[in-house]
Amino acid sequence: MLSLSIIIPVRNESPYIAGVLDRLLEQDYCTERFEILVVDGCSTDNTQEIVRKYTEQYANIRLLENPKRLSSVARNIGIEQAQGDIVLIIDGHCLIENRKMLKNIDAAFEQSQADCLGRPQPLEMSGASTLQWAIASARRSPLGHHPDSFIYSGQAQFSPAISVAVAYRREVFEKVGKFDETFDACEDVEMNHRIDKAKLRCYFDPAIAVHYVPRKTLTGLIFQMNRYGRGRVKLFRKHRETFSLKSFGLGFFVFGVILGLLFCWVHPVLFSVYIFVLGFYVFAVLAESVRITVLNRRFAILFFLPVVFVSIHFGFGFGILCEFLSGFQKSPQ
Repeated sequence: MLSLSIIIPVRNESPYIAGVLDRLLEQDYCTERFEILVVDGCSTDNTQEIVRKYTEQYANIRLLENPKRLSSVARNIGIEQAQGDIVLIIDGHCLIENRKMLKNIDAAFEQSQADCLGRPQPLEMSGASTLQWAIASARRSPLGHHPDSFIYSGQAQFSPAISVAVAYRREVFEKVGKFDETFDACEDVEMNHRIDKAKLRCYFDPAIAVHYVPRKTLTGLIFQMNRYGRGRVKLFRKHRETFSLKSFGLGFFVFGVILGLLFCWVHPVLFSVYIFVLGFYVFAVLAESVRITVLNRRFAILFFLPVVFVSIHFGFGFGILCEFLSGFQKSPQ
């Protein structure tokens, strides 16, 4: 049986952290074979107080400080303190519904002999609002997440690490280094890209899936997607080979919408092309919204899905554009 170090980067996770710790403590796995390292980024709520109560009661839980607040830094702090054979990253607001998750991680490493493991990360929760169900449904759609991502797959298979890896043998960090602390988003994608470049093997296993809580508001969703878009540009700056139309297509689309709005009045042909492209986009969003609604049999989400898709696409696209522009501003220095 492998020893596991579970790293949980947190900041202001008081509504969820107790539930995450409880689900981990309930795992069908010897408590002497896993430790939980909660790395707190200067929470301003009572997250630290909640965790301290657990540290007083359970010897395998520790609370560590992350003065820089960044998730990438928190992960590295955890890695430096970890004592297990395997390092597993878990967020402070995820939902762990499988009591055998840790046992399945042990089995997957044993059976696959992989260097790291990936997992599905669907957005679901009990008692979700209609908007949250719409966000969860949209993010599962091919129109709502990166087409090359495996995070909504249900098939066990070897896969690229870049979009899914979350559990690592300790030797991986010795071979490719730890998380890049200059990243405040997309740090996991950057780390996993280095794993793929080093030709290390990643095994994707639905048996170790966790669920995530969808954003409660459109503002929160847009902010999240904006960070993802910015992170993709930072990844491209460091690893030029990560550029693809699939990754940056939304940036081009948003740029085209803005540019077209300025120039479509110059000539009737440009106006017709602009209206056609926007019309096709609206049709695609509406058609996918109807398909998802019928598939899920949740007809109330139909009224939210179109605006959710627009929030995902324009949030991500604006993030790409803003990060590119900020790079141009910094370049002369």
